Amino acid sequence: MKKLMIYVLVFIAIIAITFLIGKINLSINFNKQVKQLFAESKNISDKKFSYQQLEDLPEPVQRYFKHVLKEGQPFISYIRLKHDGQFKTDLKKDWVNIDGEQYFTTEKPGFIWKGTTSMFVARDMYIADKGRLAVSLFSVYNIVDGNGEKYNEGELLRWLGESVWFPTNLLPNKNLQWTPIDSISARLTFIHDSLTISYIVTINETGEITQLETKRYVGNENLETWLGKLTNYNEMNGILIPTTIEAVWKLTEGDFSYAKFNVTEVEYNKAEKF
Repeated sequence: MKKLMIYVLVFIAIIAITFLIGKINLSINFNKQVKQLFAESKNISDKKFSYQQLEDLPEPVQRYFKHVLKEGQPFISYIRLKHDGQFKTDLKKDWVNIDGEQYFTTEKPGFIWKGTTSMFVARDMYIADKGRLAVSLFSVYNIVDGNGEKYNEGELLRWLGESVWFPTNLLPNKNLQWTPIDSISARLTFIHDSLTISYIVTINETGEITQLETKRYVGNENLETWLGKLTNYNEMNGILIPTTIEAVWKLTEGDFSYAKFNVTEVEYNKAEKF
């Protein structure tokens, strides 16, 4: 009996050490990816926002920028944020609590996100023009590692949609265009690295973007309609941004809400990890 107890304790110790090593390795890799992300872009905060940049934009888009930005606002180069919220891995599964941290660059499109739950750690990223989704069970075993052309497009779409958290990135330029639809919506189109992506953007009378709609691949599966619902606008670091986002797939069997994130902290132009 005593020998059996020793074996059990040794086994538990091995498992604990394995988990600890896995957690340390994941943290080291994440830190390297954040450094790579920031190293590949550059500072563009010498550029300033002016209302003159809005002259040829659709009226609802002008309404949005006038609402969230101030004259002379420096362009945002780097972003880091934290959030809490809930997440679903499957339509039939329960919500789980999730905490996330995320880093973005604007001059060169890129981001990396790490979401942590009690069971798994997910990393979503677009770095060096490549998209990837990796999910590790207990920070040790990779149970998902998605990459390829469909992930490149999907992760670039995520970067563009989440630009509502750093809206100077949505101002028109040679690669980004707004075209009119009606009094409350416009089409946002972005071209990068042979990819052309777009959203139908809904803007309310106040000037808040309330919804983003696009077609997006579910992993490597079908192309489906994806919605981002944006609420709870608050001023953070002088910029008005939505602090709550809900992500929804519109599937044949009905709407599937799988993420509800609440932004708790945002910092601009700090090219370093929290």
